[in-house]
Amino acid sequence: MTTRTQSTPFSVTQHSVRSWNFGAGPAALPVEVLEQIKEDLPVYKNSGASILEIGHRTAHYDELQARVEKLLRDLLDIPQTHAVLLLAGGARMQFVMAPMNLLIEGRPAEVVHTDVWTKMALQDIEKIGSGRVVASSSQDNFSYIPVMGPGTFSGDASYVHICANNTIYGTQYRSFPDTGAVPLVADMTSEILSRRIPAGRFGLFFASAQKNMGAAGVTLAVLRRDLLDRSPVRLPAMLSYKEHAQADSRLNTPPAFAVYVMGLMLRWVRDQGGVAKFERESQMKSIMLYDLIERSGFYTSPVHQKDRSTQNVIFHIRGGDENLEKRFVQESEAAGFIGLQGHRSAGGLRASIYNAVSLTTVGELAEFMSAFAKKNA
Repeated sequence: MTTRTQSTPFSVTQHSVRSWNFGAGPAALPVEVLEQIKEDLPVYKNSGASILEIGHRTAHYDELQARVEKLLRDLLDIPQTHAVLLLAGGARMQFVMAPMNLLIEGRPAEVVHTDVWTKMALQDIEKIGSGRVVASSSQDNFSYIPVMGPGTFSGDASYVHICANNTIYGTQYRSFPDTGAVPLVADMTSEILSRRIPAGRFGLFFASAQKNMGAAGVTLAVLRRDLLDRSPVRLPAMLSYKEHAQADSRLNTPPAFAVYVMGLMLRWVRDQGGVAKFERESQMKSIMLYDLIERSGFYTSPVHQKDRSTQNVIFHIRGGDENLEKRFVQESEAAGFIGLQGHRSAGGLRASIYNAVSLTTVGELAEFMSAFAKKNA
């Protein structure tokens, strides 16, 4: 197997070889995007300054943000009934902002508990108001998505919170729950742009950028406009969805560079064939790895088959052999694969196969995994 053959977009000698990046985030960026960043950095679009220097109220930034919003609306089919906000603070900040803005007194938020991230969201909800778990997979180490039916949700909640794709434990919703008139709030950080979604069905969905949308520093929040009126007047401006919407996501200086990189990533997704293309590729890449795991007799997946993520493939070496898993990580890094260690809270191994990780690259990983299994069987 040929390894470490990806050439760098940079001319600096010590960076002459790029590894295959399977990290969960910050994740791989396409070389084409990195090349464009390199080209644009000294001077952005004849502005006389780099994107790191231009003002956020200039015509150049106006055009950039408007273009990013249009690309988001086109790629994700976001209706005009929903506001598009570009915010700082990451998805973790949304765990705070959602209850601060959307909780109605006497009406708790309901949470489907499937991961560390829903646990954190619930903890923040309960610091601000009232929350309750209506379904959970914690009793089986978050290895599946709970089955939800008409009786799962009470109908009197302020909103229902889910995590669409669980990065640490490798589960993913195949379809989204019907919460009736209660707004559905979804953390989509680890799957955004990897599959088509019914954007108009959500009261709010959000995603930080560093998985499929670019560099860390900016978070997308898409909120139904009628819910903006829930934002309490007493909220500090920087915590208010309504204030951010009224200020066109510019209450303060926005993370312009991260917004710029998001624009490049969105254009790349569009030019590659759009979300539908990456949905197909995500299925093909994940099936390739899951099939290898199942056939090998060497690797195992703890995730129920029906709920396995197309973005984060979680696996172990038979018997949970930690020493062999450490050797796997060491040898994979030597072969040019980085980011394959599991999350510190879950252990094991993880291959995050976001949009910028090509089908060919996943094939190279599959070859390495097969060779490692044969050598250590």
